[in-house]
Amino acid sequence: MKNTALQERKNAATPRGVGVMCDFYAARASNSELWDVEGRRFIDFAAGIAVLNTGHCHPRVVQAVTEQLEKFTHTAYQIIPYAGYVELAERINRLTPGIHEKKTAFFSTGAEAVENAIKIARAATGRSAVIAFNGAFHGRTMMGMALTGKVAPYKLGFGPLPAEVYHVPFPIDLHGISVEDSMTALNALFKTDVDPKRVAAIILEPVQGEGGFYQAPAALMLQLRKLCDANGILLIADEIQTGFGRTGKMLAMEHYDVLPDLITMAKSLAGGLPLSAVCGRAAMMDAPTPGGLGGTYAGNPLAVAAAHAVLDIIAEEKLCERAIALGNKLTERLEKLRSEVPQLVSIRGAGAMVAIEFMSAGLPDVDFTKKVQERALKQGLILLTCGSYGNVIRFLFPLTISDQLMDEALAILEKSMLDKS
Repeated sequence: MKNTALQERKNAATPRGVGVMCDFYAARASNSELWDVEGRRFIDFAAGIAVLNTGHCHPRVVQAVTEQLEKFTHTAYQIIPYAGYVELAERINRLTPGIHEKKTAFFSTGAEAVENAIKIARAATGRSAVIAFNGAFHGRTMMGMALTGKVAPYKLGFGPLPAEVYHVPFPIDLHGISVEDSMTALNALFKTDVDPKRVAAIILEPVQGEGGFYQAPAALMLQLRKLCDANGILLIADEIQTGFGRTGKMLAMEHYDVLPDLITMAKSLAGGLPLSAVCGRAAMMDAPTPGGLGGTYAGNPLAVAAAHAVLDIIAEEKLCERAIALGNKLTERLEKLRSEVPQLVSIRGAGAMVAIEFMSAGLPDVDFTKKVQERALKQGLILLTCGSYGNVIRFLFPLTISDQLMDEALAILEKSMLDKS
């Protein structure tokens, strides 16, 4: 089987709207490595877009799914429930920040989690408006697109989008936007566009994912919590990309002295199987009427079994601590390159959620970013870009990566950044 033949078949059989970065096809993978159908090996610093914090095919995940596969694959939890779902909800309730009473519901995708968090917020408050931030990414469904703070490619040609969704600037010092600027814009929104008493929720990512790996300042979180409390607005933390050890904590909200009302989770929750969750204050989670939440595949038993294994792995292999160690190793290597790579204007991150940003003459250097990505790929290192302008490289290696493989990858990264060709 050849990559070129598969590429021709893909182009003929699938729509261009499903954008695909690589022109090679996966055959197998293990931990942080992947091999294509022609036998070429790659080091995977994409991890399925932050889905594989526990790596490809972790033996514990494979075992858990195999054991469940031999019992039953599907009943639809809303028809015939099963213990694994309930037990996982109990674990999530204990693991999330705060000692208040919580409840958790499971879904299939991150976008579903976001959609249902908005439904819960509206049911709990009796309000309809929602506020999100510029640069945010909350999914490709209609509400997800409306909340997402980036037009291309996510919103092009898909309007009209759901009403009563508003955006304010996200604070980014590098781009001259302060916390005060964000809060001023938010208060101006209340004066010109929407009464705060009509706002059900404010949703944000503790670290923006697609937006460029910009971490929300602690001052922003504190002021948002104060504003939400004063106006009866729910604060939703979108932890879909930041969760399950990536930032050095189980959830990124643990970095703040602030408790959200609702948390959305997905990606690395189930080690590659489709599972998402919304966890929140019990009274709010109970606001929708029976039947208002759910989905045919929501909380699939195979994915639930995988999630139990993932939580065990994170605890037993100390992946939160590992994330900090790997993040420090990466940033130290990158800091040494600053003087030799003038385009490198920012190295940032929490734990292993690290990114670098390239600019030239004060403007985003998209061309250089693409060159670094392409050079790395030719040498067998898969990297992802992000940011509103596509001038940021984000690092999403599995937290289970070996030191030897990490060193090999960093050598490729360094060579790709220093190459003058």
